[in-house]
Amino acid sequence: MMHPFTYAQATDADQAVAVVSADPNASFLAGGTTQLDLMKDGVLNPERLIDITRLPLGGITHTDSAVRVGALTTMEELAADPVVRERLPFVREALLLGASTQLRNMATIGGNLLQRARCRYFRDPTVAACNKRNPGSGCAAITGIQRMHAILGTSDHCIALHASDVAVPLAALDAVVHVQGVDGARSIPLTEFYLPPGDTPHVENVLRHGELITAVEIPLLAEGAGSHYLKVRDRVSYEFALVSAGVALVVGDGLIQEARVALGGVGTIPWRAWDAEAVLRGARAEAGVFRSAAEAALEGARPLPGTAFKVELAKRTLVRTLETVAGVLS
Repeated sequence: MMHPFTYAQATDADQAVAVVSADPNASFLAGGTTQLDLMKDGVLNPERLIDITRLPLGGITHTDSAVRVGALTTMEELAADPVVRERLPFVREALLLGASTQLRNMATIGGNLLQRARCRYFRDPTVAACNKRNPGSGCAAITGIQRMHAILGTSDHCIALHASDVAVPLAALDAVVHVQGVDGARSIPLTEFYLPPGDTPHVENVLRHGELITAVEIPLLAEGAGSHYLKVRDRVSYEFALVSAGVALVVGDGLIQEARVALGGVGTIPWRAWDAEAVLRGARAEAGVFRSAAEAALEGARPLPGTAFKVELAKRTLVRTLETVAGVLS
């Protein structure tokens, strides 16, 4: 069934925000959000699309401590930035592993952060039970095929996985999302941007309707830090992570002075492993400590039969990532 909608190309950010904010059936259109895919599948049916792809929200600027990335900067543009290559290597790795070259040249950073769940039950409107699509209808994934679902941050109402690769190192770095709304601008730490499903799986982040991501600010790693993003998947390319780990360490005299750890492929949101970081800081950079950190990172996992394998796989992935970074720094 065809659902008619109106389309307009935005020429001014303030106007775009005002139009979408005033219309509950309006949505922004930008690269990487998967908006069109979901419309074609009949999952989303907005009555109005406001195309923001021509707005001046691209570009990368640098300071001594951070990189500020316009929301419409493509994944490929950010991966090619020399400062990202030099000072944020695990961000670059996540970008390059996140999609094919063709997609990276179209998908934007803001769009990537706002991509919807890849859960097959959410994306199939013939499946009635999906609390993310139809609140209160149930969760078909809990009793269905679970392999590509989450084990951290889940609830009895939803186990859908957050699919973004680059959001993992960005969460580890305490990146900040800058947004614009009718009430003005605000800045939101990425670790506070996403919402676990809880009782409201259809509410995925803290954006108000009509708010527009304008930029993402990424703090630079300290001089001398090492980092790595490791993605484990069923095939080498064009596949979402079964599990992934983004790690950055500063090591001095054999001791871990600073640790940043986040996991992908296992959480309903990009998963910052705070407990693992606490284990690592001040400890020796050695195998036993890395395993203890991995155990701490997965302490709250709630696997189902189809995702039980992810617990040990995630631990081993994190240990291997830590060993890789520590090996480079030693």
